[in-house]
Amino acid sequence: QMSKEPEKWSSLEEIAEHLGLSKDTIRNWIKKGAIPHHRVGKQFKFRISEVDAWVESGQSAKIK
Repeated sequence: QMSKEPEKWSSLEEIAEHLGLSKDTIRNWIKKGAIPHHRVGKQFKFRISEVDAWVESGQSAKIK
């Protein structure tokens, strides 16, 4: 049985690049509690799998 590598945490910069969006857009979504994120101290960290699932679910299209 192969153990799956744990997914690495992505920074705000990495998630902005992954989605092709500005860091300001991601920051606004964090403030609105829209995008799935986790706080580590003063930094925000993301799991690409969670963000992708959120985009694919259509939730990202509902942000006002």
